[in-house]
Amino acid sequence: MSTLNVKKVLNNNVLIAVHESYGEVVLIGKGIGFNRKKDDPIQNDIAEKMFVLKGEKEQEQYKNLLPFLNEDMSNVIISAIELIRKRTNSFLNEHIHIALTDHILFAINRLMRGMEIRNPFLVETRTLYPFEYEIAREVVSMINEMTDVHLPEGEVGFIALHIHSAMMNKDLSEVNQHSQLISRLIGMIEQQLDVEINKESVDYMRLIRHIRYTIERVLRGERVEEPEKIAKLLKEEYPVCYNLSWKLIKMMQQTLQKPVYDAEAVYLTMHLQRIQNKVN
Repeated sequence: MSTLNVKKVLNNNVLIAVHESYGEVVLIGKGIGFNRKKDDPIQNDIAEKMFVLKGEKEQEQYKNLLPFLNEDMSNVIISAIELIRKRTNSFLNEHIHIALTDHILFAINRLMRGMEIRNPFLVETRTLYPFEYEIAREVVSMINEMTDVHLPEGEVGFIALHIHSAMMNKDLSEVNQHSQLISRLIGMIEQQLDVEINKESVDYMRLIRHIRYTIERVLRGERVEEPEKIAKLLKEEYPVCYNLSWKLIKMMQQTLQKPVYDAEAVYLTMHLQRIQNKVN
């Protein structure tokens, strides 16, 4: 473990230190700044229980949030991120400190002003990221217990996206873009097939997850094998679903700005046919 020395205490939970490899860093941890003075060394056992912001941009953004954070709120958010780190047991991109702090402050602020928080992608998020969603549910319960507010179910969805973003080291805007794309694709399926898909059904879950993995394959440029005989059969037997799958693929291509391989239309057609069968 490298040597850390205090440069400046910002509050009981946040201080600036000097690290022998990274230079100036922001340290975040419950009570880490309490009774500390300039040049104090920071012991290894404490250093393991805190978060380090190494990026200059991240440090500046976090410092800008500090005036809006009282000590209690700071403790709540640190506890939330500790819980996320423990449950995910994985590397978390350090940007989660800024993104989640900013988001929770904003959400609580809105609630206190009596403004409703709506999440239009809640069902999609729960279906796409069940692991992150369960952790987010725990986080929201903990925040509600530790504060006087009651964050609604919609917040579980928003926080789940933050967790997914930090775990996968993906930009939150990219995660949001994909959730919105999936939502638009589902809208198009319902409109074209003239159905209302039961969002709690297993078929919906399969469809959503299939679309998610399709998007991930497209982003990686990964080709799936095209079953030619099945493609020919589906085209002849289920022209409505086959044509619709191509419309969906065009929408994906426009949004992701990447080519989608033909074989994806075959697999999408199968899912669409299953949904159409259930309705008819």
